[in-house]
Amino acid sequence: MRRKILITGATSGIGLALATRLAPRHEILATGRALKKDAEKILPANAGYIRVPQSDPLVASATIREGLRDVGWTGFHNAILVAGTGYVCEAQSEDPVRLRETLDVNLAATILIARACLPLLEKTNGRLTLIGSTAARGSSHIASYCASKAGLAGFARSLRSEWRGRVSVQILHPGPVATPMHEKAGYVPGRLGALFLSPSTMAAMLEFAVARGRSPRTLSWFRYIGGESIFGRRL
Repeated sequence: MRRKILITGATSGIGLALATRLAPRHEILATGRALKKDAEKILPANAGYIRVPQSDPLVASATIREGLRDVGWTGFHNAILVAGTGYVCEAQSEDPVRLRETLDVNLAATILIARACLPLLEKTNGRLTLIGSTAARGSSHIASYCASKAGLAGFARSLRSEWRGRVSVQILHPGPVATPMHEKAGYVPGRLGALFLSPSTMAAMLEFAVARGRSPRTLSWFRYIGGESIFGRRL
């Protein structure tokens, strides 16, 4: 079945790889912070695009709601909320502006966008997929990022109960992935970077995990070597 799929954070990293992977078989509406002219250079030719910087959660959710209306989507099948940001620093010295940006982009905007998607996902008994992180368990020097992803995990648990029978909800926790976010965040992985999965590999694992519908699910290196980027049910 050809699906209508919304993917946030789709102009770089995992989001872009996922949009590229799914576009040949589905109708994709991508969002990101890039200007439309720049996004069109990297997104699949048949993907729609809405420019949605998530640093202002209220504006982001309203923009997505308007964008869905403008493209004529009165219902759609999957919302995969990938967009995220973060910075490396010691917790006690983190710039409050950056801390607020991390929480707004990763948590507050994602919550409001999920709410905006609910009535349209209900029409198809669709699925909301939140992209968390293995960092939700806590990790030094990225405290606010960890907090935002832990918050998403709690939000997902709540929605699975509240929206049961209306929309299915899952949260997926990718392990380390080699994306431009690390450079922006100021993180230098060194030799550990050799163990980071590529965005395209993680996109394959995400597709299969979304199709299965399990929640929560960690998408780690160990699952990768177990074949989860190769064997699985496609969307």
